Amino acid sequence: MVDRSFGDLSLAALYDILNPWGPGDDFYLGFVMGADAVLDVGCGTGQLLRRAHGEGHRGRLVGLDPAAAMLVQARQRAGAVEWVLGDLRTRYWYGEFDLVVMTGHVFQVLLRDEELRAALRAVRGALRVGGRFVFETRNPAARPWEAWTPERVREVAAPDGHALRMWHEVQRPVLGDRVTFTETYDGDTWQRPRVSRSTLRFLTPEALDAHLREAGLTVVDRYGDWRRTPLTATSPEIITVAEAAP
Repeated sequence: MVDRSFGDLSLAALYDILNPWGPGDDFYLGFVMGADAVLDVGCGTGQLLRRAHGEGHRGRLVGLDPAAAMLVQARQRAGAVEWVLGDLRTRYWYGEFDLVVMTGHVFQVLLRDEELRAALRAVRGALRVGGRFVFETRNPAARPWEAWTPERVREVAAPDGHALRMWHEVQRPVLGDRVTFTETYDGDTWQRPRVSRSTLRFLTPEALDAHLREAGLTVVDRYGDWRRTPLTATSPEIITVAEAAP
């Protein structure tokens, strides 16, 4: 099921304002520009692939997302990219890509082991031997969800000039490796707030590595932040670069 924050057309139109280009996007863009054929799984509004095309990428760029509202935004802005509605079960690619990416913590929506295994098998199948799979997850050791409280309100200016506010609230207690939370949006001109409910899975590096190995993917690089510093217990991210084994 697609979360409301991605499936609502009006919220999808605000996604890039709430999630502007940042260091993580620069990190991924370097990989994209160095690959001939790229699959962006959970591409959202297509910010990454649109930027790559605009900066001169002339290979194959494919964006895959299950939220039609997000792809409406993507298709309005970059017709040269191939946009596909669905997930890794919708279409099977066999050795067609040099690079597969999952940005924006998309990897964490794979909640069940069988779902995760199927997704990783599909990623491996889509990659040529030696191709790279690059993704990030939030580091559970840093317990980032403890800062997701209603008191931490983020405010931005909507296209009409009015203020748009967003905040999170975690469902407690947090048990195991899954965190469920609400994401609330409210605007000066809205009659009522809009609430989206999500669950993310927080896997340790050891658990990630085990799943990757099972799928035929070998970790070649790992970082704790977008500056490529080593992963530690306090690092905000677990950024993984894995290679498709023969």
